[in-house]
Amino acid sequence: MLRLEGKAAVAQGGGPTAVINQSLAGVVLEARKYPFISQVYGARFGVRGIVNEDFLDLSQVTTHNLETVGITPSSALGSTRDKPDSAYCERMVEVFQRHDVRYFFYIGGNDSAETCRIVANFAEEKGYDLRVIHVPKTIDNDILVTDHTPGFGSAAKFVVSAFAGLDLDNYAIPGVFVGVVMGRNSGFLTATSLFARRWPDDGPHLIYVPEAPFSIDRFIEDVDRVYTKCGRCVAAVCEGIVADDGVPMLLKLKDEEERDPFGNLQLSGRSTLGDALSDAVKARLKITRVRCDTFGYLQRSFLGVISEVDKSEARDVGETAVHFAVHGKKNGSVAIRRTGDYSVDYFLTSLESVALNTKPLPREFLKGLNDIDESFKNYARPLMGPLPQFDRLIAPAVRVVKSTVQA
Repeated sequence: MLRLEGKAAVAQGGGPTAVINQSLAGVVLEARKYPFISQVYGARFGVRGIVNEDFLDLSQVTTHNLETVGITPSSALGSTRDKPDSAYCERMVEVFQRHDVRYFFYIGGNDSAETCRIVANFAEEKGYDLRVIHVPKTIDNDILVTDHTPGFGSAAKFVVSAFAGLDLDNYAIPGVFVGVVMGRNSGFLTATSLFARRWPDDGPHLIYVPEAPFSIDRFIEDVDRVYTKCGRCVAAVCEGIVADDGVPMLLKLKDEEERDPFGNLQLSGRSTLGDALSDAVKARLKITRVRCDTFGYLQRSFLGVISEVDKSEARDVGETAVHFAVHGKKNGSVAIRRTGDYSVDYFLTSLESVALNTKPLPREFLKGLNDIDESFKNYARPLMGPLPQFDRLIAPAVRVVKSTVQA
């Protein structure tokens, strides 16, 4: 069978994850097995490394080095938020032609898939035979078609561990706590905080995701109800929550807005939402002990909280991407299909089917406007693997002894 001969290039785009380097190692190690792929280049800092011809020759990296990098969080090649336009993509294809790159693997999310689509179309228009494969990753778990996305399971494990610990803290010194979790348009990651509950009165007592409209008034009512009943309240809030009119709450709370090159509202790395919600609780409910934390970038590449399933599947999608490129002879995005409890297989879907658009948390996983249904656990549990164990003291209260001393 005639094979496409030339070099391969791999890049990493968007936000890092705890397992994205597993996909990188999978691509490189698998591509090096094929003699008609002469070299494997790694573009530094995503597509920017391609236009700047800033490459590393990953053909010369030892297997041991790739394996140890694979278990290391964050993007080993560096990443970028560049949004390629037509001129940018034309430059990419010109560089590929000059270096005889015939295989391009881009590890990233929805925006990276869109970049793949543009590059693939441009190469076709120019008549340059280039195989373009999108390798999925995102902690948001919001890529269409695929059952779930590498990076999500490990970030979810962090979120569960964090909320379990924070709830134990809140149990010891009661008050109100608001934790803000990543998630631009989808509430998958915030929903996993559900797993932090072990006892009936465990937090988070309230969970808010973008798929359910949010209002400050309802939030205050919810907190008041839980606090009155339990003497404390823990709330998990997705950074991308939207008001009843569909406008992001961050814009409701702050006039100025910061956007990335793709036009996405900058949500992470700022405490505006958590501060506003906690300030509202203090002002309107007069509760003195109110705290908030914005998890921010901690949840993306946290060392030591990595799901074994997530790690394995991240490697698999990298290896499988090479298989599809070599044997499938077409462009596309690697997707995961759940086949059992728990098993998966991989298939190639079109770049158009995953580019730009996001997948919401299914409505059947919502429980009203401030909670997540228990059925979500069946979906998310296999992706995280074993979770930390914790318990409460189970002991009877000592009977009060009335004083017999006479005044």
